[in-house]
Amino acid sequence: MSTLDLAGYLVAVLMTAVALWRMPAALWGDEEDRRRRALWGCYAGFAAALWTKTEIVRTTLNDSPVTDLAVLIKHYTATIAILAILSYIVAIYGRYSDRGAVPRHVRFARLVQRIAAKASVATLILLTVLFFTVVDRSVPSDRFVSDHAGQPGATLYMTVFYVYLGAASAVCAYQWKLATADATARHLRVGLSMMTAAMFIGVAYTASRTVFMWVSVVDQPSVEFADTFDKVTEAGQVLLFVLFAVGASLPAFSTGLRRARLWRAQARLHPLWRELMTAFPEQPFAPPASLLREVTRFDTPADLRVDRWSADIADAVEKLRHYAPEHLADAARAAAAEDTAGAADPDERGPRTDAHWIRAALAAHAEGVPAGAAAPATDPRQAEDQEGEVAWLVRVAAACRTIPAARTTAVLAAARAGETAGPGAATPNSPEQPTR
Repeated sequence: MSTLDLAGYLVAVLMTAVALWRMPAALWGDEEDRRRRALWGCYAGFAAALWTKTEIVRTTLNDSPVTDLAVLIKHYTATIAILAILSYIVAIYGRYSDRGAVPRHVRFARLVQRIAAKASVATLILLTVLFFTVVDRSVPSDRFVSDHAGQPGATLYMTVFYVYLGAASAVCAYQWKLATADATARHLRVGLSMMTAAMFIGVAYTASRTVFMWVSVVDQPSVEFADTFDKVTEAGQVLLFVLFAVGASLPAFSTGLRRARLWRAQARLHPLWRELMTAFPEQPFAPPASLLREVTRFDTPADLRVDRWSADIADAVEKLRHYAPEHLADAARAAAAEDTAGAADPDERGPRTDAHWIRAALAAHAEGVPAGAAAPATDPRQAEDQEGEVAWLVRVAAACRTIPAARTTAVLAAARAGETAGPGAATPNSPEQPTR
């Protein structure tokens, strides 16, 4: 097996993997995902076309009763895939308010919408007629272009397909180049750049092959030159599909990474959230359940669930202030300073302070002390955004899991001792009050 054949198998596997990965969202996702069904159809169509180019499938079909059948199936599936991607282009870039001037790329997408389906049907019909009438299929071929170089019938057949493929590649390159300039997210800009580069390679691929076949009609090339040209352009097409598959997957892969981070945040926040919601059962919309049950509530997106849990934790902490001793913040700071003395990461003192405060306040609440005036909380923090708030709570939750019950009892006793001694009294084991 040659290197080019091995690359053909690898790129077919890659495109198939992308098609399978994106299939659930395309078929069963929300309205936004359904609009990407056309893009998934492109993945599936090109995956089928690429498998017909692999050595085993290619030779098996070409040696069947319908000689060179692999070529016809490849062009059928590729034509359908191209129609799917043109439909996606129209769905994404053809929408615009009718008020005011319509941007050029929108007008172009609407023009594509009017002619794409008709051009695809005409191409399929013409390819079928030419394949069974003018193409010399007396001997099965392995490399269709190089084996049929110089033959007018095969040249006309391939020209029809290359004109359709090249025009579609140019349309995609034009739209994605414009979209790249407008993209703000880095992963989206990189993905669109790769897809644009793939389409420019597609234009060069179809143009060079069309010129080669027509020149070959006038001047028959040598077998060596035709074979070399075929392999070089096939290698370019392999690169095209790699860029397209990876570029199209980057935005979705980035979304998948974000979802994975959200799931991880849920797993880390759940113990603290559930403990606080158990202490104040009237606060959550529904009684807190196990982590598995919570993350399988598909009616609530992961980002909304994490935001809700963060708000629930903040509200519960505010309620705990009415059960906490007045000097609990001082005792929590002292305990956190003792825990982090000599620690490699001094930034852990802040989350550990909050963790000690929450643990001791929960212990006071569990004792059944009556609610009173709100005790001072730990030093206020100003998170830059919601993600920063979640990241902080994740660290607090992690610190809570490492605090033993005996340590919480000691912190609560120290806070009450400071409260008994009066304002300004130092907490036990901490002559000076540390700050963050």
